[in-house]
Amino acid sequence: MKHTVLCGADRTGEMEAYLHGKKVALLTAASGVNKQGVATYDTIARCAELKLLFSPEHGLYSAMQDGKFGEEDGVVHPGTGARLYSLNAKGHPALAELLRTVDIAVYDIQDVGARFYTYLCNLTQLMRACREAGIPLLVLDRPNPLGGQVTEGLILDESRFSSFVGEFAIPTRYGLTVGEYALWANRERGIGCELYVLPCLGWSRSMYYDETDLLWVNPSPNIPSVNTCFNYIGSCVYEATNLSEGRGTTRPFDWLGAPFVDETALCREMNALGLPGVLFRPLCFTPMFNKYAGEVCRGVELHVTDRNAYRPFATMLYMFRHFKSYPAFTVRRDGLALRVGQDLLADAYDPKTVLDRNHERLEEFCQNAEKFRLYS
Repeated sequence: MKHTVLCGADRTGEMEAYLHGKKVALLTAASGVNKQGVATYDTIARCAELKLLFSPEHGLYSAMQDGKFGEEDGVVHPGTGARLYSLNAKGHPALAELLRTVDIAVYDIQDVGARFYTYLCNLTQLMRACREAGIPLLVLDRPNPLGGQVTEGLILDESRFSSFVGEFAIPTRYGLTVGEYALWANRERGIGCELYVLPCLGWSRSMYYDETDLLWVNPSPNIPSVNTCFNYIGSCVYEATNLSEGRGTTRPFDWLGAPFVDETALCREMNALGLPGVLFRPLCFTPMFNKYAGEVCRGVELHVTDRNAYRPFATMLYMFRHFKSYPAFTVRRDGLALRVGQDLLADAYDPKTVLDRNHERLEEFCQNAEKFRLYS
């Protein structure tokens, strides 16, 4: 049975109270819809003057692959008549100046609960620009697909590895909604914009996204399901290696491999560890684009058997150790450190020691984040 949930975009009466009679800027993407599938830019255009639209990585319609941004710079968006601009890793050079032409900005994009998902950085870009322009920001909140009870992974070393794929010292799986994250960043990192969050109704931290009656719209082209969000917490790290993370297949981030992998040995070793909530199945796959396009890759399919028990980042630490045994396996050290948050996987390590050393900092983050939680 699905739980009835309203996300911020469904609460049209409350949204209109913030926006009625005002000139509005909106940062959104394909996932910015209500439960009837109506795009938030259309909803806003009916109750206010939607003057500006901003899009993140993958573009307004979430149709572009990783690392691709819209080329729009002031083109007129059909239907709403708003001017459309793209925000990249550096934002937009005239973002604050553009925002001075409106009364309020709105953010509505579905996140996946992973620190390295770039929409979080676009959000803080918008927050800073709103502060500079002297206008408020309204975040239309959405559930964290992974629920809000578990945090895991390493705390990013903010002094060394702050980037577009991880700006602040938070865990890989940070356990907050995007609205809660905005509240945390605004206070704890001193952004100091005038911030409002329109919370979800009916959602609790124990709920995974597909336990709600909300529509699942792919947040980006390679996140087709909630299960993918779980595996992405660990599998995204392989973007910084010569291992295929499954892009170019029908199962990105669920499939991992390369032509040089011994899939039988890999799965035998991983299943023997008895890691909770996941099974490893040997497979072969052929990506149609991205790494090893047109070549047969040998590797593993990650089957999530118990979401409550599964810890994808810890799983990645053990599996990464296996891949390092192949002479052909290579990493881009800088890119790896940006995603992991610390510079340690390129060298020899013990997964349990890594996790144990991180435990205290993880607990500190959870205690600090508690005061920004909007849901029980």
